[in-house]
Amino acid sequence: MKKSRDNYTFLTHAPVHRVIFTMAIPTIISMLSTSMYNLADTYFVGSINTQSVAAVGVSFAMMAVIQAVGFFYGHGAGNYISRMLGAKEVEKAKKMAATGFILSFLTGLFIAILGQLFLTPLCVLLGSTPTIQPYTERYLGIILLGAPFMTTSLTLNNLMRFQGNTMYAMKGIMSGVLLNLILAPLLILYFAMGITGAAIATLISQCFGCAMLFWMSHKGQNIRIHLHNFTPTRAYFKEIIFGGTPSLSRQGLGSIATLVLNVAAGAYGDAAIAGMSIVTRISFFTYAVVIGLGQGFQPLCGFCYGAKLYGRVKEAFFFCIKCGTVFLAVCAVFGFLFSEPIIELFRDDASVVAVGSVALKWQVISFPLVATIVLTNMLMQTIRKPVRANIVAAARSGLFFIPLIFILPHFFGLLGVEMCQAWADICSFLVAVPIAWSAFRDMKFQKR
Repeated sequence: MKKSRDNYTFLTHAPVHRVIFTMAIPTIISMLSTSMYNLADTYFVGSINTQSVAAVGVSFAMMAVIQAVGFFYGHGAGNYISRMLGAKEVEKAKKMAATGFILSFLTGLFIAILGQLFLTPLCVLLGSTPTIQPYTERYLGIILLGAPFMTTSLTLNNLMRFQGNTMYAMKGIMSGVLLNLILAPLLILYFAMGITGAAIATLISQCFGCAMLFWMSHKGQNIRIHLHNFTPTRAYFKEIIFGGTPSLSRQGLGSIATLVLNVAAGAYGDAAIAGMSIVTRISFFTYAVVIGLGQGFQPLCGFCYGAKLYGRVKEAFFFCIKCGTVFLAVCAVFGFLFSEPIIELFRDDASVVAVGSVALKWQVISFPLVATIVLTNMLMQTIRKPVRANIVAAARSGLFFIPLIFILPHFFGLLGVEMCQAWADICSFLVAVPIAWSAFRDMKFQKR
C-alpha cells in the first residue's frame, strides 16, 4: 500500500493550502457534477411547460433522500477509513469499505422497491398538485429504478475521497454526468420524449456512472471492494452511524424541507412551486463548491486528527472557511444583481420569474454564512463528535427552516416562503460558531 503511505505523508505534512486545493478541486468538480443531474433536467424540461419544471422540483425531495443514504454510508464508512489509515490500521479500513458499499446497495434496492409500490401516495406526499401529479409519477417512477445505483455511486465516491484518491472519484462521477448532458437534450428535445426522456437519461447515466466508479475503485492503490471483507458487526454499524448520521440528518432534513417548501409554495400556484424549485437548484449548485471544499478538507482532517496533529486541523479549517466565504460573497453579489435573467434561463414565464427572482435575492443574502455552517458540520463529523455534528447538520433544514416555513408565510404570505431559507441560515450560523469553538477547545485539552 505504497500509495496509502504517500497519502499519509502528503496529508499530514505538506503545506495546508496545497493539500486542500489538491483534495478539493476534484471533489468540487464531483459535487458540481452531481448537482448537474437535477440542474440539467430542470433546464431542458423548462422548454416543455411549467408543470414539468414543478414535477422535477417535487421529485427533488425524494432524490435528496436517496442521496442522503449514499452520503450516510459513504461518510460513515469514509470517516472511519481515513482515521484508520491515519492510524495505519489498513485491514480495518478494508473491512469497512466492503461493509459500507454492500449496505448502501441493499438500502438503495429497498428504497426502489418501496417507492414503486407506493408511487402515487409518495407523489402526493412530496407536494404534487393535481395538475403536477401525472408528470411527477412519470418522472419519479423511472428515477426510483436507479436508487441502488445512485446510493452506491455516492458511497464509492466518498470512500475513494476519504482515502485521498479524489481524482479517481471525480473521473467516475464525471462520466455519468457527461453522459446525462448528452442524453437529456437528445431524449427530451430531439426524440420529443418530454419529462419521460429526462428521467430515462438520468437513470441510464446513474447506472453508467456507478459502473465507472466501481471500476475506478479497483484502479491504482484504492482499497478494493471484496465480498469476503463484508463485516456487518455491531462495532462497524456503530462507526457508520456515528460518522454518517450527520450527513443523513443534513440530506434527510433537506428532503423534508423541500417537501414542506413545495406544500407552502403550492398554496400560491404551480408557478410558485416552479420558481422556488429553480432557486433551490441554483442554490444547491452554488453550495456544491463549498461542500466540495469541505470534502477536500475531510481527508486532511481525518488523517491529522488520527495522527493527533490538532494544530494542522485548525489551520486547514479556517483556511477553508476563508476561501468558501469569499466565493459565496461573490456569488451573492452576482445573484442579487442578475436574479431575473438567471431565473429566465430555466423558465421564461413571467409568473415563475416573479417568484424566483425575489426568492433568489433573499437567498443570496445569507450565502456568505453558509461556509461556516458547512465546514463546522464536516469538522464535527470527521472528528467523531456525533451530537454536535447532528445539531449543526439539522440546523439549516430542520431546526430552523421547518418551523419558519410554517410561521413566516402566516405573517408575510408568499414573501414569507421566499425569505425563509435566509433566516434559517442566519440562525444556523449563530449555532455553528460556538460549536466550532468548543471542538478546538476540546483538542487543546486532548493535547495536554
